[in-house]
Amino acid sequence: MKITIASGKGGTGKTTISTNLTSYIASMGNSVVLADLDVEEPNSALFLQTKLLNTQTSNKMVPNWEEVDCTLCGQCAKNCNFNAIVAMPSEILVFPELCHSCYACSELCPTNSLPMTAARIGEIKKFKVDGFDFIEGRLDLGQEMAVPLIAQTIEYTTKNYPNHIKIFDAPPGTSCPVIEASRGSDFVMLITEATPFGLNDLILAVETMRVLDQKFGVIINRYGIGDASVEEYCQKEGIPIITKVQNDKEVAKLYSKGELLYKKIPHFKNSLDEIISFIGGIDA
Repeated sequence: MKITIASGKGGTGKTTISTNLTSYIASMGNSVVLADLDVEEPNSALFLQTKLLNTQTSNKMVPNWEEVDCTLCGQCAKNCNFNAIVAMPSEILVFPELCHSCYACSELCPTNSLPMTAARIGEIKKFKVDGFDFIEGRLDLGQEMAVPLIAQTIEYTTKNYPNHIKIFDAPPGTSCPVIEASRGSDFVMLITEATPFGLNDLILAVETMRVLDQKFGVIINRYGIGDASVEEYCQKEGIPIITKVQNDKEVAKLYSKGELLYKKIPHFKNSLDEIISFIGGIDA
């Protein structure tokens, strides 16, 4: 089973739920792996005692202009939908940061003057944690696009852990990185909080999941602050509320120390039990 934990905004508790849920499931003797897909700022490792096992370079394919046979016809620039190529009177300019590796320029070039070459974008790291493995995608500084590395991190995790429960800690928001992290999952958990900002961004996240035709449910974090607007919205839209995680100062204290919560806070462990119970009823 592939489970993505996402949210419409940052700071709602995705990583808190992801790390604690994975550790708790592993403590029951289940085979589970956690992958941090927030490749621009991965932070799951802050809450885990990790031992690095392996690092591999992540690349994406970009065109490399070869001047020898090029006739400067400009077809490459016309065929690029992402403005990654500009045809000048005397040369072809390639902007790798804008390239989506679609191969259109290379395949449609009449003189084969734009062969695709590998360009480094980041790393995929494999760690050992007590009871489970942890995979982290980390984008290199200055890279513009997170989606290729997210896709490769998912592929790496799926290939190497075919029989494990896979939990993906997604980036925040509702843009391309979240879509890449969510599509193909068996279920998406949307973390929110009962505040006006939380509701606004939850609505955006729900709309995104519906466009993707994804099964999803909502976890209300810091329950007890704000109002009942999130619950009312979920009830109106027929969205299942998986659990409500109580607002608690002790959670903040342990979180600030980088500690897992379920081992010391009973009500948080109860919320994880509710999540696991809900997962068990999913027809994946």
